[in-house]
Amino acid sequence: MLAVTVAVIALAGATALSAAADTASPSKYRQAVEETYNLVQSASPNDTAAASHALTVLEAGTGMSQPEIIADLQRRPPSFEDAKLRLSALMNAIDQPANTSDPATAQQRLHDVLAMHRYDALHRPPSLLDRFLQWARDRLDQILRLLFGGSGGSSIAGWFFYLIGAVVLAAVAVIVFRSVRGRLSESLVAHQPAGPRAPADYFAEADRLAEQGDRVGAIRNLCAGVAATLAGERTWEGSPLTVREIFQRAPDPGRLRPLLLPFEAAIYGGREVDSATYARAAQVAAPFRQPAEVAA
Repeated sequence: MLAVTVAVIALAGATALSAAADTASPSKYRQAVEETYNLVQSASPNDTAAASHALTVLEAGTGMSQPEIIADLQRRPPSFEDAKLRLSALMNAIDQPANTSDPATAQQRLHDVLAMHRYDALHRPPSLLDRFLQWARDRLDQILRLLFGGSGGSSIAGWFFYLIGAVVLAAVAVIVFRSVRGRLSESLVAHQPAGPRAPADYFAEADRLAEQGDRVGAIRNLCAGVAATLAGERTWEGSPLTVREIFQRAPDPGRLRPLLLPFEAAIYGGREVDSATYARAAQVAAPFRQPAEVAA
């Protein structure tokens, strides 16, 4: 899930920049994010008052453009660690925006990457179960505030009510799953991929595309072949890890940089791959190609 998390944080940064242009000047937006970060950083783990203050500052400066951070601050107890991580990434995205000489191509490349199956979770709306859990948590927070005041009550009382809610939800889940017994496993079987692709298939596709002059597609398939060799045949279609993370499994990850860096520049930055760069990338991938082709 780390890849999903990184993608979410990156999208949050892009959303922040867009929101800043629409609702406030970038400097005010950045100031609100920094002030929220300082409040979160200095707060104690269960300081709901500090979380409420930080939430007010964040929403005043950024509106509702950061739903993940807002959700962290609304939790009881607040999720300060996750909020700090997201706020830090957001400030970095504002301070160091990604630039490209061809924004249209870069946007299309980004769209192509996010359209991969591994990022389907980013596009799906919250499920009915997620919505119900959020609704139940909001109602419970309201009850705690009504009983114990604006601070939400003591942590012991809060956890007691959450425990009761968890027991009720578990009972409901047991009833629901028993009523649809067998359907879930059938659905999972029906949605399994038709079959994994061997690393040799990716390398063969890379050769074919390189001959046609499509070096971007070719270097993508080289990376797929190396990734499949390192982490298994289903890695490229279904792994939540990024290519960089998969390549860390190599005995010497640094030697894969001539393959990894042009891949990232081409796929994420919209840059072309010249023949010399591709030749170096193919040379780096060669040691992984040979065991795959022998096995095939």
